Amino acid sequence: MTMIQALRSAMDVMMEKDENVVVFGQDVGYFGGVFRCTEGLQKKYGKSRVFDTPISEGGIVGVAIGMGAYGLRPCIEIQFADYIYPAYDQIVSEAARLRFRSAGDFTAPIAIRTPCGGGIYGGQTHSQSPEAVFAHVCGLRTVMPSNPYDAKGLLISSIECDDPVIFLEPKRLYNGPFDGHHDKPVVPWSQNPMGEVPEGYYTVPLDKAAIFRPGKQLTVLAYGTMVWVCEAAARETGIDAEIIDLRSLWPLDLETIVESVKKTGRCVVVHEATRTCGFGAELVSLVQEHCFYHLEAPIERVTGWDTPYPHAQEWAYFPGPARVGAAFKRAVEA
Repeated sequence: MTMIQALRSAMDVMMEKDENVVVFGQDVGYFGGVFRCTEGLQKKYGKSRVFDTPISEGGIVGVAIGMGAYGLRPCIEIQFADYIYPAYDQIVSEAARLRFRSAGDFTAPIAIRTPCGGGIYGGQTHSQSPEAVFAHVCGLRTVMPSNPYDAKGLLISSIECDDPVIFLEPKRLYNGPFDGHHDKPVVPWSQNPMGEVPEGYYTVPLDKAAIFRPGKQLTVLAYGTMVWVCEAAARETGIDAEIIDLRSLWPLDLETIVESVKKTGRCVVVHEATRTCGFGAELVSLVQEHCFYHLEAPIERVTGWDTPYPHAQEWAYFPGPARVGAAFKRAVEA
């Protein structure tokens, strides 16, 4: 399966398994979503369980909060992560706090799916990576998969979770893996062990990282598209890098990170989002706090620019194998 097919399969499996699961958002019904992630679901489950909404992100999330408190399990789509900010107050002030404010009487079991990152030349209104502004909020879970198998398992776990989950989907990975340089797939997912996806029900934990590539020379912390960029950098530099795919940004699997850094003594953090106050800053702080006496070199950080997202220059904006590989070399040679 591609990631799009895997996400659709997750929603299909959960809608068949639990009649309380509903799917809604802009164009997700008859049209099947702007990226076709929900294609065919309305035809199969009807307009009362898969339906279109007005262009009102705050309304979409607000309705989902009410449904969740009432006993339903909404899996909603915000068409692009860049459009999620009108709903930020509903997400932060209502959904994230509902369990605490009601002393557990009510929950907000909402999975909020939204495409993130670049790769379609969408510029600053269709290409942002806002994971840090959600990982900062108590009461939210923040997830970003890097491959179809994890995407399906994580989405099923998110739909079953009693807490609201921000489920960020890297657009560059929707239709297959790539070589770290280009947006076009280089091998079918079916030929990639990470891309084999069971048709039925299974889950991936929301608090457990994966060792994407074992290694001994340095630890690489990445998620989403950057996992593949880091793999390309390791392959091209010949450095024996252990790449940890965080998958879940919060809750964070700190145990796996610490174990790896203590083993390698070196660490490189990579993400596509802008550098200042990005999630990488939290990762650097945690590694410094827990692994200081095991570090043999300064922690490296490779990110997007501190600038509004460039349109025509987005492939220069992305951390690519060259920039990431240079950081690998600095860490190993220090």
